[in-house]
Amino acid sequence: MDRVAGRFLSKPCLRIVLGTLFLAASLTASAESAHSSPKVWSVTAQPILLVNGSPVLFRVSAPQKLASLKAAWLDHEITFRYKPACKCWYAIAGVPLETKPGAYSLSLHGEKASGTAVDFEKSLTIGEGQYPSTALKVAPEYVEPPKETLVRIEQEQTVKKDTFAQSASNPLWSGRFLLPAKAGVSGVFGSARVFNGTKRNQHQGLDFRVPSGTPIHAANAGKVILARNLYFEGNCVAIDHGQGLMTLYLHLSHFKVKEGDAVKKGQLLGLSGGTGRATAPHLHFAVRWQGTYLNPATLLKLTPP
Repeated sequence: MDRVAGRFLSKPCLRIVLGTLFLAASLTASAESAHSSPKVWSVTAQPILLVNGSPVLFRVSAPQKLASLKAAWLDHEITFRYKPACKCWYAIAGVPLETKPGAYSLSLHGEKASGTAVDFEKSLTIGEGQYPSTALKVAPEYVEPPKETLVRIEQEQTVKKDTFAQSASNPLWSGRFLLPAKAGVSGVFGSARVFNGTKRNQHQGLDFRVPSGTPIHAANAGKVILARNLYFEGNCVAIDHGQGLMTLYLHLSHFKVKEGDAVKKGQLLGLSGGTGRATAPHLHFAVRWQGTYLNPATLLKLTPP
């Protein structure tokens, strides 16, 4: 017999008590381990195979509790946000089209609540995207604009430059980005465009084959920073999603929002059309991140936590 807390227990009972205490201690240790930070840095990128022109979702788990996390990536600054459910930091960034194949560093800089800095560097490989060439026939004035339109075009370039230079400091989006319209794709991102035999810049968006009057919806939440008629873009809506991430919707026939509106994911923005430089009614959907255009098809496949 053994004495426990002033009482006598048989050996079988004692084994049960000790076993219960051991199990409780094990569960406590497991719970503490589950809520503790990983012992090493964990950095993942989506998609796994990065190419020039690709958006990228970075997910980071740090070995210490951080108050903030930023990173330097391809001469751009990224600010991460924390997700308690996965105990991870995440952010959407991009690889500019002009980026050459090779290894590039993601330089992470975290700060604890005390102000102590914690740094880590991860090397990532970028491949070369394969983009086709497309020949299109458009009205001559959209290849060689008439002299009387040049002042307007120049003014609109200034408007776009000033508008795109402003972005919310905090992310306004959440979760996955949605298709702006349910339709087939008629033009892919990155293709070399030849208009009436004249080579232009690579296609900077994704074209959806939709007839005029098709409802066009916001891919994610944000703020309308542009909703007006432009010479090349036609009726155009641009949404700021914060931290330099924007989506654009071109060639609309009608607007359903105005500049300054806060919009929710999936909200109606307008109706499709064929305004501006368009061969036929369609939606040109574009993604812009910190001054560079990215592949919308890849953005739509990312799965943020």
